[in-house]
Amino acid sequence: MQYTITIPEQMENTTVKSLLEDHWLVPRKIRHFLRTKKHLLVNGQTINWQSPVKAGDVISLTFDNEDYPEKTIPFGNAELIDCLYEDEHLIIVNKPEGMKTHGNEPTEIALLNHVSAYVGQTCYVVHRLDMETSGALMFAKNPFVLPILNRMLEDKIIYRTYWAVAEGQFTAKQMTYRDKIGRDRHDRRKRLVDKQNGQTATTIVTKLKSYQEATLVKCQLKTGRTHQIRVHLSHHGHAIFGDPLYSKKVAPRLMLHAYQLSLTHPFTLASITVKATSSSFEEVLQGF
Repeated sequence: MQYTITIPEQMENTTVKSLLEDHWLVPRKIRHFLRTKKHLLVNGQTINWQSPVKAGDVISLTFDNEDYPEKTIPFGNAELIDCLYEDEHLIIVNKPEGMKTHGNEPTEIALLNHVSAYVGQTCYVVHRLDMETSGALMFAKNPFVLPILNRMLEDKIIYRTYWAVAEGQFTAKQMTYRDKIGRDRHDRRKRLVDKQNGQTATTIVTKLKSYQEATLVKCQLKTGRTHQIRVHLSHHGHAIFGDPLYSKKVAPRLMLHAYQLSLTHPFTLASITVKATSSSFEEVLQGF
């Protein structure tokens, strides 16, 4: 597995070591392999780890099976993929509602398998959407970029914005929910607000449009806890319509849609923003 990356014009001068550690967020183990195996070249030459690199330099990276053991999964149906963005390293697709992000068993076919069929190689999950949720979802196309994207997600520099149709009316234009979220001991499928033992979670909720018994809101995630938006809205008396776990308000589908995803590409520094549409979400919304 070989990759060639040209340092973009907007990147400041740095060293090989800093490039890998601070800019590309390459894990320590992989940095060790690149150094000891001399699998990193700058402009075709082996270079000292403290040597400077600058815009326009060409970085060549080589990985073998020891670095990243080969992984294969069954391919799904490529025709099911609505691709929003794709390059050599990552792909963002529009996930339909009612489809799992990945299977629970090796032979189970889910969106990951369909994406892999579309790309023509095994892809990797960066983040997840609940089966009932639709919208923009990103996958890594190789194991080299996967931990980099995971680190960006942890560092909150991948931005995800959702639309939700919530019960009732909101008195304020914008709210920030910071309730900690933990597991529900009585139902393994569910999560709940747990002030003592829960994980930190932050959701910014902005009112977009009011209906008679519902409100269309925009939700921006600062953390990525399981069911985070669903739990936060439900806890504050605004459960999402059609939520089979947290709401009694029936709808043809869970009214939660990941409509926008933004990031700065880790290698090119290009700004990427995609927006996903959902005909089923919009059709149900018209009924409110």
